[in-house]
Amino acid sequence: MGTPMNRLDGLDVLDLCHREMLFSLGKLSALVSRLAAYGPDDEARSMAQEIHAFFSTTVRQHHEDEERHVFPRTIASGDPQIIRAVLKLQTDHDWLEEDWMALAPHLATLAAGRPWCELDTLRDASAGFTALMHDHIALEESCIYPEARARLDAAERSEMGREMAARRRARDPASARLPGR
Repeated sequence: MGTPMNRLDGLDVLDLCHREMLFSLGKLSALVSRLAAYGPDDEARSMAQEIHAFFSTTVRQHHEDEERHVFPRTIASGDPQIIRAVLKLQTDHDWLEEDWMALAPHLATLAAGRPWCELDTLRDASAGFTALMHDHIALEESCIYPEARARLDAAERSEMGREMAARRRARDPASARLPGR
């Protein structure tokens, strides 16, 4: 049985957010397939709204959480492999943001029900974004999160989770009620 939601620490929340990211990347792929088959129908519009909202808010907050809480502690290890991994992940955050800024307007246009973008452009942008996100998550989960778990005790991880939730509540009270947000 999993950890009760009210007992998730900051790293548990980040792990859960990774699961949500992978699900949303699958939804992005499904959206591209749906558009190819049916065009910009109501279902595609709804999917685009959900994907756009998730990656525009939750994922950006997730990256901020890692930059604030996880990366500084793991770099402090002094381990050259860990330091290289963190530097790569920080660069990934920049590239993911750039990729998202190229992809987001297409989804926002579709979500708003306006004339929609070129399918090949959306497909290519989605594929690049998805591939980088998968590689990024894999590196975090295989290298950085285990190091963070070793360096942060339970009280620090709990405090990290409280700070993350408080920051979300300050930005959007409704978003703080959900795990990973």
